[in-house]
Amino acid sequence: MSSEQGAGLRRVMLVLTVTGLGVAIYLSYVHSAGIRPACTAGSSCLKVQSSVWSQLAGVPVALLGLIGYVAILASLLAPDREGIRLATVGLTTVGFGFSAYLTYRELFSIHAICEWCASSAVILTVLLGCACTRYLRGGLRLGPGMPAARIDSGGQ
Repeated sequence: MSSEQGAGLRRVMLVLTVTGLGVAIYLSYVHSAGIRPACTAGSSCLKVQSSVWSQLAGVPVALLGLIGYVAILASLLAPDREGIRLATVGLTTVGFGFSAYLTYRELFSIHAICEWCASSAVILTVLLGCACTRYLRGGLRLGPGMPAARIDSGGQ
């Protein structure tokens, strides 16, 4: 991946992360204020937001999402190094996994889908794919005027 492509992917990830952060801020506000979330699907969002699965050990999952998006944002704003890219993969993997669990609960326990939660799940899915691509291709610098990376086939 050329450095321009890597920078473009990082920008896409930043936009996705800030969007997810906005969703998490909104849901955290709705939860803490005890107000009805805006929802085009009737009362589905309210049903999800007021369910037993809207908290983990007394902490609203929306707040956990907000913390997760802040951590992902911090990893994207840190200097581009292999360890930082790996941390981004780890953070997005945890976010994706938790979001998948919550989506499972929406479908099979709550029997309602919150469009805000679903949008966050989509954002985290795309972020995970981007983070994996960025990590796996991060060491390859094959742009104009840049030397090709050596790929070791392990003696095969």
